[in-house]
Amino acid sequence: MLQEESDLSLVIAQIVQKLKGSNLYAQLERQAWASLQRPEIKLESLKEDIKEFFKTSGWEKKLQNAVYSELSVFPLPSHPAAPPEHLKEPLVYMRKAQGSWEKRILKSLNSMCTELSIPLARKRPAGEQKELLNKWNEMGTDEPDLSLFRPVYAPKDFLEVLINLRNPNYENGDSLSFRTHLGLIQVPLKVKDIPELKEFFVELGLTTGQLGIDDSTQVPPELFENEHVRIGQKVLLEQDSAAAQQYIRQGSPTALRAELWALILNISSHPEDILYYEQLKTNVIQHDLLVDSLIYKDVKLTASNDDYYFVFEDYLYQVLLCFSRDTSVLAHFAYNSASPPKSYIRGKLGMEEYAVFYPPNGVIPFHGFSMYVAPLCFLYHEPSRLYQIFREMYVRFFFRLHSISSHPSGIVSLCLLFETLLQTYLPQLFYHLREIGAQPLRISFKWMVRAFSGYLATDQLLLLWDRILGYNSLEILAVLAAAVFAFRAVNLMEVTSLAAAEAVLADLSTLKVMPLLQIFLFATVT
Repeated sequence: MLQEESDLSLVIAQIVQKLKGSNLYAQLERQAWASLQRPEIKLESLKEDIKEFFKTSGWEKKLQNAVYSELSVFPLPSHPAAPPEHLKEPLVYMRKAQGSWEKRILKSLNSMCTELSIPLARKRPAGEQKELLNKWNEMGTDEPDLSLFRPVYAPKDFLEVLINLRNPNYENGDSLSFRTHLGLIQVPLKVKDIPELKEFFVELGLTTGQLGIDDSTQVPPELFENEHVRIGQKVLLEQDSAAAQQYIRQGSPTALRAELWALILNISSHPEDILYYEQLKTNVIQHDLLVDSLIYKDVKLTASNDDYYFVFEDYLYQVLLCFSRDTSVLAHFAYNSASPPKSYIRGKLGMEEYAVFYPPNGVIPFHGFSMYVAPLCFLYHEPSRLYQIFREMYVRFFFRLHSISSHPSGIVSLCLLFETLLQTYLPQLFYHLREIGAQPLRISFKWMVRAFSGYLATDQLLLLWDRILGYNSLEILAVLAAAVFAFRAVNLMEVTSLAAAEAVLADLSTLKVMPLLQIFLFATVT
Protein backbone atom coordinates (compact mmCIF):
# COMPACT_ATOMS: atom_id res chain seq x y z
CA MET A 1 0.00 0.00 0.00
CA LEU A 2 2.79 2.40 0.99
CA GLN A 3 4.67 1.44 -2.17
CA GLU A 4 1.60 2.27 -4.29
CA GLU A 5 1.22 5.64 -2.58
CA SER A 6 4.90 6.53 -3.11
CA ASP A 7 4.63 5.42 -6.78
CA LEU A 8 1.58 7.64 -7.19
CA SER A 9 3.24 10.65 -5.56
CA LEU A 10 6.26 10.12 -7.82
CA VAL A 11 4.03 10.05 -10.92
CA ILE A 12 2.21 13.20 -9.74
CA ALA A 13 5.51 15.01 -9.09
CA GLN A 14 6.83 14.11 -12.56
CA ILE A 15 3.63 15.21 -14.32
CA VAL A 16 3.54 18.49 -12.36
CA GLN A 17 7.18 19.10 -13.35
CA LYS A 18 6.37 18.41 -17.00
CA LEU A 19 3.29 20.65 -17.05
CA LYS A 20 5.17 23.53 -15.38
CA GLY A 21 7.10 24.03 -18.59
CA SER A 22 3.97 24.02 -20.74
CA ASN A 23 1.95 26.77 -22.33
CA LEU A 24 -1.10 25.63 -20.34
CA TYR A 25 0.67 26.38 -17.04
CA ALA A 26 1.30 30.00 -18.10
CA GLN A 27 -2.33 30.36 -19.21
CA LEU A 28 -3.62 28.97 -15.89
CA GLU A 29 -1.37 31.36 -13.98
CA ARG A 30 -2.69 34.32 -16.03
CA GLN A 31 -6.29 33.22 -15.46
CA ALA A 32 -5.69 32.85 -11.69
CA TRP A 33 -4.28 36.40 -11.50
CA ALA A 34 -7.13 37.78 -13.61
CA SER A 35 -9.74 36.02 -11.42
CA LEU A 36 -8.55 38.02 -8.38
CA GLN A 37 -10.44 41.02 -9.82
CA ARG A 38 -13.73 39.14 -9.74
CA PRO A 39 -16.20 39.99 -6.96
CA GLU A 40 -16.95 36.34 -6.05
CA ILE A 41 -13.27 35.68 -5.13
CA LYS A 42 -12.88 36.30 -1.37
CA LEU A 43 -9.54 36.55 0.42
CA GLU A 44 -10.59 34.26 3.30
CA SER A 45 -11.54 31.43 0.90
CA LEU A 46 -9.09 32.27 -1.90
CA LYS A 47 -7.93 28.72 -2.71
CA GLU A 48 -11.44 27.23 -2.88
CA ASP A 49 -12.82 30.20 -4.85
CA ILE A 50 -10.07 29.99 -7.50
CA LYS A 51 -10.65 26.22 -7.78
CA GLU A 52 -14.36 26.90 -8.29
CA PHE A 53 -13.57 29.57 -10.90
CA PHE A 54 -11.35 27.11 -12.83
CA LYS A 55 -14.18 24.55 -12.70
CA THR A 56 -16.90 26.87 -14.02
CA SER A 57 -14.73 28.54 -16.66
CA GLY A 58 -13.62 25.24 -18.25
CA TRP A 59 -9.93 25.51 -17.30
CA GLU A 60 -10.17 22.56 -14.92
CA LYS A 61 -11.24 20.35 -17.86
CA LYS A 62 -8.25 21.58 -19.90
CA LEU A 63 -5.93 20.69 -17.01
CA GLN A 64 -7.55 17.24 -16.68
CA ASN A 65 -7.06 16.62 -20.42
CA ALA A 66 -3.38 17.64 -20.18
CA VAL A 67 -2.81 15.27 -17.22
CA TYR A 68 -4.65 12.47 -19.04
CA SER A 69 -2.52 13.09 -22.12
CA GLU A 70 0.68 12.83 -20.05
CA LEU A 71 -0.53 9.60 -18.42
CA SER A 72 -1.15 8.09 -21.88
CA VAL A 73 2.54 8.19 -22.74
CA PHE A 74 3.90 7.81 -19.21
CA PRO A 75 6.44 4.95 -18.94
CA LEU A 76 5.36 1.78 -17.17
CA PRO A 77 5.90 2.05 -13.36
CA SER A 78 9.45 1.25 -12.28
CA HIS A 79 11.62 1.48 -9.18
CA PRO A 80 12.35 5.10 -8.14
CA ALA A 81 16.08 4.35 -8.12
CA ALA A 82 16.02 2.93 -11.67
CA PRO A 83 18.53 4.63 -13.99
CA PRO A 84 17.19 6.62 -17.01
CA GLU A 85 18.16 3.89 -19.51
CA HIS A 86 15.98 1.48 -17.50
CA LEU A 87 13.00 3.76 -18.17
CA LYS A 88 13.80 3.64 -21.88
CA GLU A 89 13.99 -0.18 -21.91
CA PRO A 90 14.31 -2.47 -18.85
CA LEU A 91 15.93 -5.43 -20.67
CA VAL A 92 19.66 -5.04 -21.30
CA TYR A 93 19.78 -7.34 -24.36
CA MET A 94 17.00 -5.29 -26.01
CA ARG A 95 18.94 -2.07 -25.35
CA LYS A 96 22.08 -3.59 -26.85
CA ALA A 97 20.21 -4.85 -29.92
CA GLN A 98 18.63 -1.41 -30.44
CA GLY A 99 22.05 0.23 -30.03
CA SER A 100 23.73 -1.96 -32.66
CA TRP A 101 20.75 -1.48 -35.03
CA GLU A 102 21.14 2.30 -34.68
CA LYS A 103 24.85 2.00 -35.52
CA ARG A 104 23.91 0.10 -38.69
CA ILE A 105 21.42 2.79 -39.74
CA LEU A 106 23.94 5.55 -39.10
CA LYS A 107 26.65 3.68 -41.01
CA SER A 108 24.27 3.33 -43.97
CA LEU A 109 23.50 7.06 -43.84
CA ASN A 110 27.16 8.06 -43.58
CA SER A 111 28.24 5.76 -46.40
CA MET A 112 25.54 7.32 -48.63
CA CYS A 113 26.97 10.76 -47.73
CA THR A 114 30.46 9.65 -48.66
CA GLU A 115 29.45 7.89 -51.90
CA LEU A 116 27.41 10.83 -53.17
CA SER A 117 29.73 13.51 -51.72
CA ILE A 118 26.74 15.24 -50.15
CA PRO A 119 26.90 16.94 -46.74
CA LEU A 120 24.44 15.94 -44.01
CA ALA A 121 23.25 19.56 -43.92
CA ARG A 122 23.92 22.82 -45.80
CA LYS A 123 22.50 26.33 -45.87
CA ARG A 124 20.51 26.99 -49.03
CA PRO A 125 21.63 29.92 -51.22
CA ALA A 126 19.18 32.88 -51.25
CA GLY A 127 17.91 32.04 -54.76
CA GLU A 128 17.15 28.44 -53.81
CA GLN A 129 15.35 29.62 -50.65
CA LYS A 130 13.12 31.93 -52.66
CA GLU A 131 12.35 29.21 -55.21
CA LEU A 132 11.40 26.71 -52.48
CA LEU A 133 9.17 29.27 -50.74
CA ASN A 134 7.34 29.98 -54.02
CA LYS A 135 6.60 26.31 -54.70
CA TRP A 136 5.96 25.31 -51.04
CA ASN A 137 2.36 24.30 -51.84
CA GLU A 138 3.25 22.38 -55.00
CA MET A 139 6.42 20.50 -54.15
CA GLY A 140 4.95 17.41 -55.79
CA THR A 141 5.57 18.98 -59.20
CA ASP A 142 9.30 18.97 -58.48
CA GLU A 143 11.17 16.08 -60.07
CA PRO A 144 14.65 16.01 -58.51
CA ASP A 145 16.97 13.20 -59.62
CA LEU A 146 16.86 10.77 -56.70
CA SER A 147 18.08 7.70 -58.56
CA LEU A 148 21.31 7.56 -56.52
CA PHE A 149 19.51 7.79 -53.16
CA ARG A 150 18.28 4.63 -51.50
CA PRO A 151 16.12 4.16 -48.39
CA VAL A 152 18.32 3.75 -45.30
CA TYR A 153 16.44 0.56 -44.53
CA ALA A 154 13.20 -1.23 -45.38
CA PRO A 155 10.91 -3.23 -43.04
CA LYS A 156 12.36 -6.54 -44.27
CA ASP A 157 15.87 -5.50 -43.10
CA PHE A 158 14.42 -4.68 -39.69
CA LEU A 159 12.63 -8.06 -39.54
CA GLU A 160 15.96 -9.88 -40.01
CA VAL A 161 17.31 -8.07 -36.93
CA LEU A 162 14.26 -9.09 -34.87
CA ILE A 163 14.56 -12.73 -36.02
CA ASN A 164 18.14 -12.83 -34.71
CA LEU A 165 17.20 -11.36 -31.33
CA ARG A 166 18.08 -13.66 -28.40
CA ASN A 167 17.97 -13.38 -24.63
CA PRO A 168 21.43 -14.51 -23.43
CA ASN A 169 19.99 -15.46 -19.99
CA TYR A 170 17.40 -17.76 -21.49
CA GLU A 171 18.71 -21.24 -22.23
CA ASN A 172 16.33 -23.81 -23.60
CA GLY A 173 18.83 -26.64 -23.55
CA ASP A 174 18.44 -29.52 -25.99
CA SER A 175 14.68 -29.98 -25.62
CA LEU A 176 13.48 -26.93 -27.51
CA SER A 177 9.85 -26.16 -26.82
CA PHE A 178 7.26 -26.61 -29.55
CA ARG A 179 6.70 -22.88 -29.98
CA THR A 180 10.40 -22.05 -30.09
CA HIS A 181 10.75 -24.54 -32.93
CA LEU A 182 8.05 -22.96 -35.02
CA GLY A 183 8.08 -19.17 -34.83
CA LEU A 184 10.62 -16.68 -36.14
CA ILE A 185 10.64 -14.56 -32.97
CA GLN A 186 12.71 -16.36 -30.35
CA VAL A 187 12.50 -14.09 -27.31
CA PRO A 188 10.46 -14.95 -24.21
CA LEU A 189 8.06 -12.03 -23.69
CA LYS A 190 4.63 -12.18 -22.07
CA VAL A 191 1.86 -11.62 -24.61
CA LYS A 192 -1.93 -11.86 -24.21
CA ASP A 193 -3.86 -14.98 -25.20
CA ILE A 194 -7.40 -14.83 -26.64
CA PRO A 195 -9.24 -14.84 -23.25
CA GLU A 196 -7.08 -11.89 -22.13
CA LEU A 197 -7.59 -10.12 -25.47
CA LYS A 198 -11.36 -10.64 -25.14
CA GLU A 199 -11.25 -8.99 -21.74
CA PHE A 200 -9.04 -6.13 -22.99
CA PHE A 201 -11.10 -5.47 -26.13
CA VAL A 202 -14.44 -6.12 -24.41
CA GLU A 203 -16.19 -3.23 -26.23
CA LEU A 204 -15.56 -4.98 -29.56
CA GLY A 205 -17.82 -7.88 -28.46
CA LEU A 206 -20.62 -9.26 -30.61
CA THR A 207 -23.32 -7.78 -28.38
CA THR A 208 -21.94 -4.22 -28.46
CA GLY A 209 -22.89 -1.82 -31.25
CA GLN A 210 -19.98 -1.00 -33.58
CA LEU A 211 -19.37 1.43 -36.38
CA GLY A 212 -17.89 -0.56 -39.25
CA ILE A 213 -20.42 -3.42 -39.02
CA ASP A 214 -23.45 -3.27 -41.30
CA ASP A 215 -25.66 -6.02 -39.91
CA SER A 216 -25.79 -5.77 -36.13
CA THR A 217 -28.50 -8.16 -34.94
CA GLN A 218 -29.35 -6.39 -31.67
CA VAL A 219 -30.22 -2.92 -32.96
CA PRO A 220 -30.86 -1.77 -36.57
CA PRO A 221 -27.64 -0.07 -37.79
CA GLU A 222 -29.32 3.28 -38.51
CA LEU A 223 -30.69 3.50 -34.93
CA PHE A 224 -27.31 2.71 -33.42
CA GLU A 225 -25.53 5.18 -35.71
CA ASN A 226 -27.91 8.04 -34.94
CA GLU A 227 -27.63 7.46 -31.21
CA HIS A 228 -23.83 7.05 -31.44
CA VAL A 229 -23.53 10.37 -33.33
CA ARG A 230 -25.68 12.09 -30.69
CA ILE A 231 -23.45 10.79 -27.87
CA GLY A 232 -20.34 11.79 -29.88
CA GLN A 233 -21.58 15.36 -30.18
CA LYS A 234 -22.17 15.43 -26.43
CA VAL A 235 -18.61 14.14 -25.77
CA LEU A 236 -17.21 16.91 -27.98
CA LEU A 237 -19.32 19.49 -26.17
CA GLU A 238 -17.92 18.30 -22.83
CA GLN A 239 -14.33 18.45 -24.19
CA ASP A 240 -13.29 15.46 -22.07
CA SER A 241 -10.32 13.44 -23.43
CA ALA A 242 -11.01 10.36 -21.28
CA ALA A 243 -14.68 10.22 -22.36
CA ALA A 244 -13.66 10.63 -26.02
CA GLN A 245 -11.18 7.75 -25.71
CA GLN A 246 -13.83 5.47 -24.22
CA TYR A 247 -16.41 6.53 -26.83
CA ILE A 248 -14.15 5.89 -29.83
CA ARG A 249 -13.69 2.22 -28.91
CA GLN A 250 -16.98 1.59 -30.74
CA GLY A 251 -15.74 3.59 -33.73
CA SER A 252 -16.04 7.23 -34.65
CA PRO A 253 -18.67 8.75 -36.96
CA THR A 254 -16.89 10.14 -40.04
CA ALA A 255 -18.09 13.70 -39.43
CA LEU A 256 -16.77 13.78 -35.83
CA ARG A 257 -13.52 11.83 -36.25
CA ALA A 258 -11.14 14.76 -36.79
CA GLU A 259 -12.40 16.57 -33.67
CA LEU A 260 -12.48 13.41 -31.53
CA TRP A 261 -8.92 12.42 -32.42
CA ALA A 262 -7.71 15.94 -31.67
CA LEU A 263 -9.48 15.82 -28.30
CA ILE A 264 -7.98 12.41 -27.38
CA LEU A 265 -4.50 13.60 -28.41
CA ASN A 266 -5.12 16.89 -26.54
CA ILE A 267 -4.42 19.02 -29.61
CA SER A 268 -6.00 22.46 -29.69
CA SER A 269 -5.28 25.17 -32.24
CA HIS A 270 -3.52 28.05 -30.50
CA PRO A 271 -1.92 30.90 -32.48
CA GLU A 272 1.47 29.89 -31.01
CA ASP A 273 1.11 26.38 -32.52
CA ILE A 274 0.63 27.90 -35.97
CA LEU A 275 3.62 30.17 -35.30
CA TYR A 276 5.74 27.16 -34.27
CA TYR A 277 4.81 25.37 -37.50
CA GLU A 278 5.81 28.49 -39.48
CA GLN A 279 9.19 28.49 -37.70
CA LEU A 280 9.75 24.86 -38.72
CA LYS A 281 8.82 25.80 -42.29
CA THR A 282 11.42 28.62 -42.17
CA ASN A 283 14.04 26.09 -41.02
CA VAL A 284 13.19 23.87 -43.99
CA ILE A 285 13.51 26.80 -46.40
CA GLN A 286 16.85 27.96 -44.96
CA HIS A 287 18.63 24.59 -44.64
CA ASP A 288 18.83 21.54 -46.86
CA LEU A 289 19.33 18.19 -45.07
CA LEU A 290 20.29 14.84 -46.56
CA VAL A 291 17.14 13.34 -44.99
CA ASP A 292 15.06 15.69 -47.19
CA SER A 293 16.08 13.59 -50.20
CA LEU A 294 15.16 10.41 -48.29
CA ILE A 295 11.72 11.90 -47.55
CA TYR A 296 11.25 12.90 -51.24
CA LYS A 297 12.29 9.43 -52.34
CA ASP A 298 9.98 7.71 -49.86
CA VAL A 299 6.93 9.76 -50.85
CA LYS A 300 7.65 9.12 -54.55
CA LEU A 301 8.03 5.36 -53.95
CA THR A 302 4.99 4.90 -51.68
CA ALA A 303 2.22 7.50 -51.34
CA SER A 304 2.60 8.92 -54.87
CA ASN A 305 1.86 5.45 -56.29
CA ASP A 306 -1.11 4.82 -54.00
CA ASP A 307 -4.64 5.13 -55.42
CA TYR A 308 -5.92 6.69 -52.17
CA TYR A 309 -3.06 8.99 -51.22
CA PHE A 310 -1.34 10.35 -54.34
CA VAL A 311 -3.44 13.54 -54.16
CA PHE A 312 -1.85 14.44 -50.82
CA GLU A 313 1.73 14.43 -52.07
CA ASP A 314 2.31 18.15 -51.30
CA TYR A 315 0.93 17.80 -47.75
CA LEU A 316 3.23 14.86 -47.10
CA TYR A 317 6.35 16.81 -48.10
CA GLN A 318 5.32 19.78 -45.95
CA VAL A 319 4.57 17.72 -42.85
CA LEU A 320 7.57 15.37 -43.08
CA LEU A 321 10.13 18.08 -43.89
CA CYS A 322 8.90 20.15 -40.92
CA PHE A 323 8.86 17.02 -38.72
CA SER A 324 12.55 16.36 -39.42
CA ARG A 325 13.41 19.83 -38.00
CA ASP A 326 11.23 19.60 -34.88
CA THR A 327 13.44 19.32 -31.78
CA SER A 328 10.38 18.91 -29.50
CA VAL A 329 10.16 15.32 -30.83
CA LEU A 330 13.41 14.57 -28.95
CA ALA A 331 11.45 14.53 -25.66
CA HIS A 332 9.89 11.16 -26.55
CA PHE A 333 13.31 9.47 -26.40
CA ALA A 334 12.91 9.54 -22.58
CA TYR A 335 10.50 6.58 -22.94
CA ASN A 336 11.64 5.23 -26.33
CA SER A 337 14.24 2.42 -26.34
CA ALA A 338 15.95 4.21 -29.26
CA SER A 339 18.37 7.12 -28.89
CA PRO A 340 18.65 10.04 -31.31
CA PRO A 341 21.66 9.75 -33.68
CA LYS A 342 24.48 12.26 -33.20
CA SER A 343 26.63 13.99 -35.76
CA TYR A 344 29.59 16.31 -35.31
CA ILE A 345 30.33 19.74 -36.70
CA ARG A 346 32.85 19.40 -39.56
CA GLY A 347 36.40 18.98 -38.30
CA LYS A 348 35.30 18.32 -34.70
CA LEU A 349 34.64 14.57 -34.91
CA GLY A 350 34.46 12.87 -31.52
CA MET A 351 34.37 16.12 -29.52
CA GLU A 352 31.15 15.92 -27.47
CA GLU A 353 30.70 19.69 -27.13
CA TYR A 354 30.40 19.88 -30.94
CA ALA A 355 27.90 17.01 -31.19
CA VAL A 356 24.43 17.73 -32.59
CA PHE A 357 21.42 15.47 -33.06
CA TYR A 358 20.91 14.54 -36.70
CA PRO A 359 18.30 14.92 -38.02
CA PRO A 360 17.22 17.57 -35.46
CA ASN A 361 14.18 15.47 -34.41
CA GLY A 362 16.34 12.33 -33.96
CA VAL A 363 14.23 10.19 -36.36
CA ILE A 364 15.75 8.81 -39.56
CA PRO A 365 12.93 8.00 -42.02
CA PHE A 366 12.79 4.52 -43.53
CA HIS A 367 10.99 3.04 -46.54
CA GLY A 368 7.25 3.54 -45.97
CA PHE A 369 7.56 6.21 -43.25
CA SER A 370 5.36 8.67 -45.16
CA MET A 371 2.44 6.24 -44.91
CA TYR A 372 2.05 7.17 -41.22
CA VAL A 373 0.99 10.66 -42.35
CA ALA A 374 -1.02 9.88 -45.51
CA PRO A 375 -4.30 8.67 -43.89
CA LEU A 376 -4.41 11.74 -41.62
CA CYS A 377 -4.64 13.96 -44.74
CA PHE A 378 -8.23 12.74 -45.18
CA LEU A 379 -9.14 14.25 -41.80
CA TYR A 380 -7.09 17.45 -41.54
CA HIS A 381 -6.70 19.96 -44.35
CA GLU A 382 -4.93 22.74 -42.48
CA PRO A 383 -1.17 21.99 -42.55
CA SER A 384 -0.28 23.12 -39.00
CA ARG A 385 -3.13 21.07 -37.48
CA LEU A 386 -2.30 18.04 -39.64
CA TYR A 387 1.29 18.41 -38.48
CA GLN A 388 0.38 18.54 -34.77
CA ILE A 389 -1.85 15.45 -35.02
CA PHE A 390 0.82 13.45 -36.85
CA ARG A 391 3.56 14.46 -34.38
CA GLU A 392 1.40 13.40 -31.42
CA MET A 393 0.42 10.10 -33.12
CA TYR A 394 4.11 9.44 -33.76
CA VAL A 395 5.36 10.12 -30.22
CA ARG A 396 2.50 8.09 -28.73
CA PHE A 397 2.29 5.14 -31.09
CA PHE A 398 4.21 4.95 -34.34
CA PHE A 399 7.74 5.14 -32.90
CA ARG A 400 7.10 1.75 -31.25
CA LEU A 401 6.74 0.13 -34.69
CA HIS A 402 10.37 0.69 -35.63
CA SER A 403 12.31 0.40 -32.37
CA ILE A 404 13.37 -2.75 -30.52
CA SER A 405 11.77 -2.94 -27.08
CA SER A 406 9.90 -5.23 -24.70
CA HIS A 407 6.89 -2.89 -24.45
CA PRO A 408 3.52 -4.66 -25.02
CA SER A 409 2.85 -2.32 -27.98
CA GLY A 410 6.41 -2.61 -29.32
CA ILE A 411 6.98 -4.34 -32.64
CA VAL A 412 8.75 -7.34 -31.02
CA SER A 413 5.73 -8.05 -28.79
CA LEU A 414 3.35 -7.55 -31.74
CA CYS A 415 5.28 -10.10 -33.84
CA LEU A 416 5.28 -12.57 -30.96
CA LEU A 417 1.57 -12.00 -30.29
CA PHE A 418 0.78 -12.57 -33.98
CA GLU A 419 2.82 -15.80 -34.14
CA THR A 420 1.43 -17.08 -30.82
CA LEU A 421 -2.19 -16.45 -31.89
CA LEU A 422 -1.66 -18.28 -35.18
CA GLN A 423 0.20 -21.20 -33.59
CA THR A 424 -2.37 -21.61 -30.85
CA TYR A 425 -5.60 -21.18 -32.80
CA LEU A 426 -4.61 -22.15 -36.35
CA PRO A 427 -1.85 -24.73 -35.76
CA GLN A 428 -2.40 -26.65 -39.01
CA LEU A 429 -2.18 -23.49 -41.10
CA PHE A 430 0.91 -22.29 -39.24
CA TYR A 431 2.65 -25.64 -39.62
CA HIS A 432 1.72 -25.90 -43.32
CA LEU A 433 3.06 -22.41 -44.13
CA ARG A 434 6.24 -23.06 -42.17
CA GLU A 435 6.83 -26.35 -43.98
CA ILE A 436 6.62 -24.71 -47.42
CA GLY A 437 9.02 -21.94 -46.35
CA ALA A 438 6.31 -19.25 -46.07
CA GLN A 439 6.66 -18.15 -42.44
CA PRO A 440 3.50 -16.07 -41.77
CA LEU A 441 5.47 -13.26 -40.09
CA ARG A 442 7.44 -12.65 -43.31
CA ILE A 443 4.13 -11.72 -44.95
CA SER A 444 2.40 -9.84 -42.11
CA PHE A 445 5.40 -7.86 -40.80
CA LYS A 446 5.09 -5.08 -43.37
CA TRP A 447 1.39 -4.62 -42.50
CA MET A 448 2.14 -4.18 -38.80
CA VAL A 449 5.16 -1.88 -39.26
CA ARG A 450 2.99 0.49 -41.30
CA ALA A 451 -0.04 0.05 -39.00
CA PHE A 452 -1.80 -1.32 -42.14
CA SER A 453 -1.54 2.06 -43.89
CA GLY A 454 -1.47 1.52 -47.66
CA TYR A 455 -2.90 -1.99 -47.34
CA LEU A 456 -6.49 -1.45 -46.18
CA ALA A 457 -9.12 0.80 -47.80
CA THR A 458 -8.96 4.20 -46.08
CA ASP A 459 -12.37 4.03 -44.37
CA GLN A 460 -11.37 0.65 -42.87
CA LEU A 461 -7.95 1.93 -41.83
CA LEU A 462 -9.50 4.88 -39.98
CA LEU A 463 -11.86 2.49 -38.15
CA LEU A 464 -8.78 0.47 -37.11
CA TRP A 465 -6.89 3.59 -35.96
CA ASP A 466 -10.01 4.62 -33.96
CA ARG A 467 -9.42 1.51 -31.85
CA ILE A 468 -5.67 2.17 -31.51
CA LEU A 469 -6.52 5.55 -30.00
CA GLY A 470 -9.45 4.16 -28.00
CA TYR A 471 -7.40 1.43 -26.32
CA ASN A 472 -4.10 3.37 -26.30
CA SER A 473 -2.48 0.19 -27.63
CA LEU A 474 -1.11 -1.20 -30.90
CA GLU A 475 -1.89 -4.82 -30.00
CA ILE A 476 -4.96 -4.72 -32.25
CA LEU A 477 -2.56 -4.68 -35.26
CA ALA A 478 -1.30 -8.19 -34.39
CA VAL A 479 -4.86 -9.42 -33.79
CA LEU A 480 -5.99 -8.09 -37.19
CA ALA A 481 -2.96 -9.64 -38.94
CA ALA A 482 -3.86 -13.04 -37.41
CA ALA A 483 -7.54 -12.50 -38.35
CA VAL A 484 -6.57 -11.89 -41.99
CA PHE A 485 -4.70 -15.23 -42.07
CA ALA A 486 -7.71 -16.95 -40.46
CA PHE A 487 -10.03 -15.40 -43.06
CA ARG A 488 -7.89 -16.62 -45.98
CA ALA A 489 -6.98 -19.95 -44.30
CA VAL A 490 -8.75 -22.21 -46.82
CA ASN A 491 -6.83 -20.70 -49.76
CA LEU A 492 -3.57 -20.62 -47.80
CA MET A 493 -3.81 -24.35 -46.99
CA GLU A 494 -3.57 -25.04 -50.75
CA VAL A 495 -0.49 -22.97 -51.56
CA THR A 496 2.91 -24.60 -51.99
CA SER A 497 5.33 -21.63 -51.92
CA LEU A 498 5.98 -18.27 -50.28
CA ALA A 499 5.18 -16.48 -53.58
CA ALA A 500 1.79 -18.20 -53.78
CA ALA A 501 1.00 -17.36 -50.13
CA GLU A 502 1.95 -13.73 -50.77
CA ALA A 503 -0.33 -13.70 -53.83
CA VAL A 504 -3.29 -14.91 -51.74
CA LEU A 505 -2.66 -12.05 -49.27
CA ALA A 506 -1.56 -9.41 -51.79
CA ASP A 507 -4.78 -7.38 -51.81
CA LEU A 508 -6.37 -6.45 -48.46
CA SER A 509 -8.28 -3.47 -49.84
CA THR A 510 -11.63 -5.32 -49.91
CA LEU A 511 -11.45 -6.50 -46.29
CA LYS A 512 -13.77 -5.19 -43.56
CA VAL A 513 -11.80 -4.68 -40.35
CA MET A 514 -14.47 -4.93 -37.65
CA PRO A 515 -16.15 -8.21 -38.76
CA LEU A 516 -12.69 -9.84 -39.05
CA LEU A 517 -11.68 -8.73 -35.54
CA GLN A 518 -15.01 -9.78 -34.02
CA ILE A 519 -15.02 -13.20 -35.66
CA PHE A 520 -11.41 -13.90 -34.66
CA LEU A 521 -11.76 -12.72 -31.05
CA PHE A 522 -15.34 -13.54 -30.14
CA ALA A 523 -16.69 -16.14 -32.55
CA THR A 524 -13.69 -18.51 -32.61
CA VAL A 525 -13.98 -21.54 -30.35
CA THR A 526 -11.12 -21.34 -27.83
